[in-house]
Formats: sequence, structure tokens, C-alpha cells
Amino acid sequence: MAVMLHESSLADAADRLWEELPGHRVEILNGSIVVTPPPDGSHQDTLTWLIEECSRAGARRAGLKYLQGIGLWLPTGPHDYAVPDFSLVDADFKDALVEKNCYAPHVFRLVLEVTSTNWTNDTATKVDVYARAGVPIYLIADRWHDEVLLCQDPVDGKYPAPVRFKRGQTVPVPDSVGVPLHLPVDTLLDGDD
Repeated sequence: MAVMLHESSLADAADRLWEELPGHRVEILNGSIVVTPPPDGSHQDTLTWLIEECSRAGARRAGLKYLQGIGLWLPTGPHDYAVPDFSLVDADFKDALVEKNCYAPHVFRLVLEVTSTNWTNDTATKVDVYARAGVPIYLIADRWHDEVLLCQDPVDGKYPAPVRFKRGQTVPVPDSVGVPLHLPVDTLLDGDD
């Protein structure tokens, strides 16, 4: 999508796109505006199931909140932010508001993206920006390659090689998240049928 050059800033252009494209997700990644169309039913079914799993695992009792579509402020540019599909955050995350409904990266324990039409953003660009932000756990339900990738424990702004999980396997989310989660790959890819 083309952005008009007369906008006063990249952030203003992103705000305008957000207003003009209801239901679309607008993010600024590495200084570029990224617009994602509304998710499909399987995508949303996965997120609803994940919320239920976090509830069963006792996330709230552990001092965590699980949210969809919350803004994560990124250190990669003056206006950069992402809106992960799903986030597991510290319960006091609201104290870490930066601006534009985005929160500082240190309150995020886990983020998850379910790939859509712009899957390269989730499997490349966001791997870089989430690692640089210090997000401890990044899960990618990669529907294009029929696998789930677990990126964890960034060092010097980079995740080590991701651990890949195929259908029929379960992703053991690292204990550092704060609650025990064992997530079936098939459900992360397809939703809860």
C-alpha cells in the first residue's frame, strides 16, 4: 500500500492507515509501515484456544495476563512498534506504557504470531525485531511451512537457531515464561477443531 508523502511523519501515516482500513493491523517494523488484513477463522481459533490454555495453566495466579493484539514498542526505530497476535505479559504491564497504546518490551514474557499472507514478516523481520527488543520467547505458528518455530533467549539482540516442531509434536514452552505450557503443533497451526 502506498503512503502519501505529505504525511507529517511515519507514525502519522500509520495512524491514518489504521483509521482508513478497519480490521487491518498496522505496524511499523524497521522504519517501514506493514499492513496486515484481518485474520481468518483458523487463525483466531488458535488464539482463542491459547487463551484457554493459559487460563488452565494458571497464568493469572502466576501474575501474568494473556492478551491479543497489544502493542509492543520496539527499539529498532523512533516510531517502531509491533502488534503480536498473542502476548503473555506481566500483570502490571500497564505501568510500562510507552506511547500509542504500546508497552515496553520488558513486560513481555512470550509473543506468538500465526502466519498469514505476510508470513515473511513473522518468520524473518519479527524474529529480528523481537530479539533486539529482548523478548524471551517468540513462537511462530508457520502455516506456510506446516511447522512451529520456537525462538528463545536472545543474546546480543539475536535468537539462536529456532527449534522446529512438526505436526504430531508438542511444543514445551520454556519454564521461564512462568507457567507450564505444552502446546500441540497441530492446534497451533489449525486451531481447536
